Amino acid sequence: MKQFDARVTWERAGEPVLDGRYSRAHTWQFDGGLTVPASSSPLSVPLPMSDPTAVDPEEALVAAVSSCHMLFFLALAAGRGFVVDRYDDAACGWLGPRTDSRMAMVRIELRPAIVFDGARQPDADELAAIHHAAHERCYIANSLNAEIVIVENR
Repeated sequence: MKQFDARVTWERAGEPVLDGRYSRAHTWQFDGGLTVPASSSPLSVPLPMSDPTAVDPEEALVAAVSSCHMLFFLALAAGRGFVVDRYDDAACGWLGPRTDSRMAMVRIELRPAIVFDGARQPDADELAAIHHAAHERCYIANSLNAEIVIVENR
């Protein structure tokens, strides 16, 4: 089993918390030393108690799914002899009620625009097969209940 660590830190900045009007800004620190400003989304907690310039957990989840899928896609494409020059995904996630009425990320749509180099270009079936295999191998997607779909954006 592999272990992955992240440190999430929030500190009260002298604000009262019982009234709910406190800052949700915090930091994420990763093993390589990178510290990322994070916050609740302004869609969940209104300004000024959230920080719209920081990463929020919902968009981080969407980015994690997209990144995981892309990394497997690149490896699988290379294994099939395709050279990817650029992979650009405008991924989107939707937060909504599940069938049990609890809020969840219910759909994540990956919209990769992929540019291949050279004469060897995948046809639509090969491209779909690579995406399918990448989705099957993506650890993050395998960890979620949300519907994850790939909409090719060539």
